Amino acid sequence: MFKKLFGSSEPKEEKILPWIALNSMAQLDTISEKSKTKTQLIFKHSTRCGISRMVMNQFVSAYDIDANADLYYLDLLSYREVSNEVGYKYQVMHQSPQLLVLRNGVAVAHASHGAINEMDLEKFL
Repeated sequence: MFKKLFGSSEPKEEKILPWIALNSMAQLDTISEKSKTKTQLIFKHSTRCGISRMVMNQFVSAYDIDANADLYYLDLLSYREVSNEVGYKYQVMHQSPQLLVLRNGVAVAHASHGAINEMDLEKFL
């Protein structure tokens, strides 16, 4: 009964996603080119925001590691200019946290905050 209420004292195995660090403007052209043959995902994350951390943890828990997509992680506080360029290049208003789905060089879907985990990524893969 206590395990159900408070959880097990055994440590959980941490799920590791195949993140690709997005930290340069040049990568955006590569991502756009790659999106012509494979779905590209960009997760914009604010390392100082509790909501962003919570959404990211939920995303990691739910993400299917076998998904046929490249998964980019953008620390928008460390790489503000890259984050701004993502907004300009893909015509999406900046939000944090934010997930962009790219196909054929354009953002075919994007969501922020809790809506990230409500996205049906399967239909874009």
